[in-house]
Amino acid sequence: MLYDYYTKIGEKADVRIPLPKFSPETTAYDEMYVGKLGFALVDDSYIREQDKRWVVVAPLGASDSRMLLARAVNEEQASRIGNQTGGRVFLFLYTDDFWRDFRACEEKGVVFVRQPKKEPYGTVAVFEDLYGNRWDLLEPTR
Repeated sequence: MLYDYYTKIGEKADVRIPLPKFSPETTAYDEMYVGKLGFALVDDSYIREQDKRWVVVAPLGASDSRMLLARAVNEEQASRIGNQTGGRVFLFLYTDDFWRDFRACEEKGVVFVRQPKKEPYGTVAVFEDLYGNRWDLLEPTR
């Protein structure tokens, strides 16, 4: 199962994202994270004064990891979609069963840009979310 940074393997949480709340600029809101990666939708509120949605997703069972999904509202913000890090991986999704989760992600249409590889630190493959942000799917060596 995928697991949370602060949770031991086999406990409740399902995904590990060792990051504070942050806001990747997106053209859509929760399609990738809820629909494909199975994150929980924590909040989806409409803010009328700003004509926007406040959408927060989290790994299932996680209490400390959250991600605010923000729609780009101008050209400068739109130019950053999928390129917050210049093409480098900056998000990590940890698992205790790499092949199970790799196959499940593929079945849901997740696009892997680097195929699985055994490294000294674990088994890893790189995928892109719908917006071009790169993630590692990683089962650490124990």
